[in-house]
Amino acid sequence: MNAIHCQNLSRTYGRVQALRPLNLEVAAGSIFGFLGRNGAGKTTTIRLLTGLARPSSGRAWIDGVETTRADSAARAQFGYLPQEPAFYNWMTAVEYLDYVGQLFQMDKAARQQRSRDMLALVGLTNAASRAIGGYSGGMKQRLGIAQALLHQPPVLFLDEPTSALDPAGRYEILELISSLRGRVTVFLSSHILADVERVCDTIGIIHEGELLLVQGRDALLAQYATNVIALEIDRGYLAHVNDLVARLQAQPWALGVTQEDNHLHITVSDMAAAKHALLPLLAAQGVALNRYEWIRPSLEDVFLHLSQS
Repeated sequence: MNAIHCQNLSRTYGRVQALRPLNLEVAAGSIFGFLGRNGAGKTTTIRLLTGLARPSSGRAWIDGVETTRADSAARAQFGYLPQEPAFYNWMTAVEYLDYVGQLFQMDKAARQQRSRDMLALVGLTNAASRAIGGYSGGMKQRLGIAQALLHQPPVLFLDEPTSALDPAGRYEILELISSLRGRVTVFLSSHILADVERVCDTIGIIHEGELLLVQGRDALLAQYATNVIALEIDRGYLAHVNDLVARLQAQPWALGVTQEDNHLHITVSDMAAAKHALLPLLAAQGVALNRYEWIRPSLEDVFLHLSQS
């Protein structure tokens, strides 16, 4: 079941095509990472999907309700945290969430219960009676997620939720987003690739207004994997390294071995055979290892390759 679906969704501003015809499906309960450079069309896509901007062509649906009509029924299907959320800093978190609940026409009892639940979810119960103006950046982002989830939408849109946060704030927000997996469909737009790699199970990459691909994170990384094994030999065994390199080069699965001090990189033709044979070979040579790693590309490596090609 798809929580988000769009057909030929596009937007043109004068002569600039901010978003080329977009066809996209996002599975319910997933955390979908939408990657792109600044100006690639990420925010434009979110604004079109949520009905905050009119498309030049195409249609979009969230949880089966068309959002490109921008009616009240559509707005109830999603929560949205913009890149730079604005708050009434003189309000407390409780007052702010009550205000948001009234905008969604929730009755008083429902507002109060949902406010308590959401403040607990985002870890702000103890700060609920403090003025928002005294919150840290991470606390404000967590409050923004609480307001976006207050009316129990099936889909949550997050536009660059960690871009202005320090490492501690980023960690808090990413942990919170990860906790939503399977409960809410999360559409996470970001240019911080490490954050997306950490929490998202599906990746979409957009470049200059055009969707380049949509693929599962693990499958995407595996597709661009290189068959290279990195070894770091303990310095107490440097005398054995030359013999070890010769033995490795003689293996039928070894395409090449490079050495830099006590670091070896082995390019292999058959990763399964290499994994099976390498450790017994190292033990037979009598060397000790500090590190043994199959080098996989990061999402950043894949993104740069795709967006520059």
